[in-house]
Amino acid sequence: MYADIIVDITHEKLDKIFQYRIPKEMEGRLQTGMEVLIPFGRANRETKGYVIGFSEKCNYDPEKIKEIIQIIQNHIAIEAKLVALAAWMKEHYGGTMIQALKTVLPIKQQEKQKEQRSIRLLLDRREAKERLSYFLSKNQTARARVVAALLDRPILPYEYVTRQLKVTAAVLRAMEEQRILQIEAEVVYRNPVTAKRTKQQSFCYTEAQQAAIHTFCEEYRRGKRGTYLVYGVTGSGKTEVYMEMIEHVIAEGKQAIVLIPEIALTYQTVMRFYQRFGDRVSIINSRLSKGERYDQMIRAKRGEINVMIGPRSALFTPFERLGLIIIDEEHEGTYKSEQTPRYHARETAIARAAMEGASVVLGSATPSMEAFYKAVTGEFRLLRLPERAKQRAMAHVTVADMRKELEKGNRSIFSDALRSLMEDRLKKKEQIMLFLNRRGYAGFISCRSCGHVVKCPHCDVSLSSHRNGKLVCHYCGYEQLMVTSCPECGSSHVGGFRAGTQQIEELLLREFPQAKVLRMDMDTTKQKDGHEKILAAFSSGEADILVGTQMIVKGHDFGNVTLVGVLAADLSLYADDYRAGERTFQLLTQAAGRAGRGEKAGEVVIQTYSPEHYSIVAAAKQDYEQFFQEEMTYRALMGYPPASQLMAVLVSCKEEELLETACHYLKAYAETCCKKCERAGTSVQLIGPASPYVGKVRDTYRRVIYLKSEQEAVLVFLKDQLEQYIEINSGFQNLWIQFDLNPMSVF
Repeated sequence: MYADIIVDITHEKLDKIFQYRIPKEMEGRLQTGMEVLIPFGRANRETKGYVIGFSEKCNYDPEKIKEIIQIIQNHIAIEAKLVALAAWMKEHYGGTMIQALKTVLPIKQQEKQKEQRSIRLLLDRREAKERLSYFLSKNQTARARVVAALLDRPILPYEYVTRQLKVTAAVLRAMEEQRILQIEAEVVYRNPVTAKRTKQQSFCYTEAQQAAIHTFCEEYRRGKRGTYLVYGVTGSGKTEVYMEMIEHVIAEGKQAIVLIPEIALTYQTVMRFYQRFGDRVSIINSRLSKGERYDQMIRAKRGEINVMIGPRSALFTPFERLGLIIIDEEHEGTYKSEQTPRYHARETAIARAAMEGASVVLGSATPSMEAFYKAVTGEFRLLRLPERAKQRAMAHVTVADMRKELEKGNRSIFSDALRSLMEDRLKKKEQIMLFLNRRGYAGFISCRSCGHVVKCPHCDVSLSSHRNGKLVCHYCGYEQLMVTSCPECGSSHVGGFRAGTQQIEELLLREFPQAKVLRMDMDTTKQKDGHEKILAAFSSGEADILVGTQMIVKGHDFGNVTLVGVLAADLSLYADDYRAGERTFQLLTQAAGRAGRGEKAGEVVIQTYSPEHYSIVAAAKQDYEQFFQEEMTYRALMGYPPASQLMAVLVSCKEEELLETACHYLKAYAETCCKKCERAGTSVQLIGPASPYVGKVRDTYRRVIYLKSEQEAVLVFLKDQLEQYIEINSGFQNLWIQFDLNPMSVF
């Protein structure tokens, strides 16, 4: 019997399958996904590898086949289904099979199991009293304390006896040998969910919610497995719909994975699911200890939980009976990996579901362009939730034109409208959220007088300011000198926005000294449970104002928040990225959705220098479909996803001259491959190589080449061709090359 093994040597770009003979003592023990120690190369150095399959026939000379040395005992075996998923990821997104296998391994190392020990009395009461008298007569006070305590309670915690009764382990072992007591150990899982289950409140579903639940459950009952997009306005009760879907899937004997985009959302999401499903729910994220993460994977493999909640990596939970994958806030960029393979959780979830006979449910008030495009073209099933639950009204939105504020002499970061509403809410003891839209921070140059933004004449994205005094386009490499006055109106008020959350917090404390302020950003949430502590404090009314970055506007539900202020909406609007308009609309709409979720009506103030931009106009009306139509026109015109497909080839090297040479040859070969595609009737556009916003990081130079095509399969074909070209040419060995299909941001 032979094992097919992938060798763990990623840095050598080795991605071939090797056969090894299975020793007799390992037959029946070896499983797909196990990590093993093998002899490799001419020197037979001991190397790790992964078993990805078995065969009874040898594909090589049997005399030259080497034997597996041993199974690595403390390794977590990858399930066979996840090995197949890793192979799909490797083919679709590039990289090596080893990189893909390591990606689908959320837990890579076995951790020591946590045990809860107890001490049980083995004697009956008469015998125990006799022993107690004997120990007292012999002045064996430690043993007497143990027997006396066990007469009161026949089973005692081990820690209580050793710490409170001050009895040593040696004494307890001696008493165990005398058959007076027995030390018992029970494996206890480190459970990160500590909430108490409460009585489930009855919920009155809207007609739209009922229709969405019925459609999914009826099709699932009939055996239909597909991808659904739950498109519902903020506050429409998407989570309640998810839970009904999960309830149905669990009743069918299946399990569910719920993906959330931010660790910050874990606290509220888990509490709602835990109240519904109890301790059959668990979480996995990077803030848990290694022991906690290990225990959750073991519980999942043993079928002891039905629902796993977590960010992107939770997608690889080793459920045996996976029936449903839910991706909440599916539009979020955090679902795209920044490491090789640069996979997107949405497409990878759909691939895993297809392999395992499961359904996928995507949910968002502001769906990604890709998801909504597939929904309107019929590839996904569209389920609409057009109104808020409990007949609550959407928040009223006001757009504050900061150009007019400047004309009035108001140079503060707060518009008059926002300041007035903040004073009103503080008097009424209602809560306020202030969202500082820092994505794209100070990257673009705009005019504070007229709102003009300096753009690339070729790519319709903003030019980014560099320290060398130049403005650069990161898509095509176009450059021009930094402007000192506005080319549109001549004003000298040009530059980037430079305020951060800490400065906003200090300003609030000066202008509203009576207000209690909480700040939520990367600095205040570094510690474990940092998100939960801040959110719990704000939810319980310990603060009047919560100020933060985009993490505060995603999915949170605070009933007493009646005012949301969006500071500097333009920061994401003019980032040097073709998705800038989409991200701005999503952030503004999500921010607006945090206001008025309780009994009281909500108001939102969006501060901007570009009130006429279609993404801000649509966000103010909370009209996604108007935005979608406008944005699709732009995407089709420029050839960006989802109208076309885009692949970035990211190239890095320590030597700038070698990098330039490599990019020259890589582009030349890519052009040759593109001509083959064109002769076959498919056009491909090649752009670059261009320098990214940061052209050098940690003494490593970087460049990017873009490929555009209407067909994703063509880009995957080109990736395969370029990977083969890179593999057979030794000149590329000192370069780091990544492929990014439909990148979420510029390199």
